[in-house]
Amino acid sequence: MPLTLEEGRRAVALARDTLVAHVRRAPAPRGFPDTGVFREKRGVFVTLSAVHGGAKALRGCIGYPEPVKPLGQAIREVAVYASEDPRFPFPVAAEEVDRIVVEVSVLTVPSEVSTPVRADLPSRVRVGEDGLVVSNGYASGLLLPQVATEQGWDAETFLSEACAKAGLSMDAWLDEGTKVRVFQAEVFEETSPGGEVVKLESATQG
Repeated sequence: MPLTLEEGRRAVALARDTLVAHVRRAPAPRGFPDTGVFREKRGVFVTLSAVHGGAKALRGCIGYPEPVKPLGQAIREVAVYASEDPRFPFPVAAEEVDRIVVEVSVLTVPSEVSTPVRADLPSRVRVGEDGLVVSNGYASGLLLPQVATEQGWDAETFLSEACAKAGLSMDAWLDEGTKVRVFQAEVFEETSPGGEVVKLESATQG
């Protein structure tokens, strides 16, 4: 079931409250939502973006691709993990929080994409609506749907960048041994640090 806008706002508020408590070493927030959709197991990512001079820069993005934990619990956990994203040299500091925009992406279950001809895979990927999980052996990489839109990528570039994220060659999606899965996401984002929360519409929805 899709989330309502109010549920999306509660999801973002939970992520922000957890982030603030963690970086300021305060007690974890109480009274977090644990009914309805928040009790359902869902895949979810929390994305943190630092705002400087009106421009946003990624500050952390981590999540659970699969529905392994109740949504409320998963949001709290990945909000902490995102603040300590190992791709960055240091964790989010307390003084940064007021410049951070919080985004929560609630995922559908990834499903495998297959075609008789591997070169036709880009035609099965809907840019702006589908996210990608590319894996081969122990290597795996995930890109959220909004990344392709933000970067202006076409489907083939999106597949190539997902392979690179997995540490594979950029044409690894052509390999029969590489599994390509797609998923969709409901994305809720603050319009400014701690500000109003809106639902982002997919590119295919205009």
